[in-house]
Amino acid sequence: MKKYASLLLFALLLNGCDDGDLKVDTIDFDDTSIVSQSCDPLTNNLIYRLKSQESLLIQLPNDKIINDPTPTNTPLIYDIDNTTYRVVYRAYDGTVATANICGAIPPTSPKVTEEWQATAGQIVIITSQQFTTADDGSTKITGYAHNISFKNITFLKPSGPQVEEEFSFGIFNTTVTPVVVSFSDENADYCPDTKKIYNDNTVSSLVLENLADGLIVNEATPTGKPRTSLINANGANKLYYRTYSGALPADTKSYFCIEKTPTTPAILDTWFGQDGQINVSGIIEVTTTNDLKVFRHKVVLRNATLQKGNSTFKLATTFSLGTVTTIAP
Repeated sequence: MKKYASLLLFALLLNGCDDGDLKVDTIDFDDTSIVSQSCDPLTNNLIYRLKSQESLLIQLPNDKIINDPTPTNTPLIYDIDNTTYRVVYRAYDGTVATANICGAIPPTSPKVTEEWQATAGQIVIITSQQFTTADDGSTKITGYAHNISFKNITFLKPSGPQVEEEFSFGIFNTTVTPVVVSFSDENADYCPDTKKIYNDNTVSSLVLENLADGLIVNEATPTGKPRTSLINANGANKLYYRTYSGALPADTKSYFCIEKTPTTPAILDTWFGQDGQINVSGIIEVTTTNDLKVFRHKVVLRNATLQKGNSTFKLATTFSLGTVTTIAP
């Protein structure tokens, strides 16, 4: 009987002391349903996670979340200094929402009942790319997943410092506009003097530069036996996909068929073709037909992958760069 009376007294004490404030001993945001979010950097440059009455905040320069995969065993690491790189945990006396975190003038309710500021440690970020695959074998990068954790982080609690050797913040996702490589076959052209084959759609281009000897020859190829070579990022057959700040000139030869690329329009992004492997990837095929002295060369790329930084995407398994024409003497 004494046992039950003690339990009842304990319950009454709990109810009597409940003033709505949340008392916290440890931080726990492991619930995968909690989505990592960010504020508009023009207002408040924060990444945060929210529970009912808790928030976990990271403040760092907005160029430190980089949309590019981190190499294996080489994460991005930033030292917490509580000035430029900050981590803060807060508990509240009521339900917390985005407005409490991101507002230029935060609401007065709910009130912060407890705050832990990180005074030392590291922010560790491992990034991977997210993509979709189409029926033609091409891939599109749709965003990046940034796995954020803390190492040897020291929180200054009201009761004193607390150190966590490893502590996970969670996944913060960013989205990007997928790169779409699309050209009309008839827009392809050939620069014999500078050894280039290119195609463009006025705001982007795909160019094979420094063509290997023997690819474009005024001689018909046997049926089913195209001339072949491989993409080589550091030698013959360099492949580049570029986007531009404005429209390319109507006379594209004046832009592509000269030794020094014009500065206008400016190049926004450059992706390069990864080195090919025999019978596997990065294969260039040229099929030539002719009508008397007019030769038409259909150029196809097979299993080609384009790269910028550590990000990659694939062209269609069989991608037509276009058909170019030459005339025999």
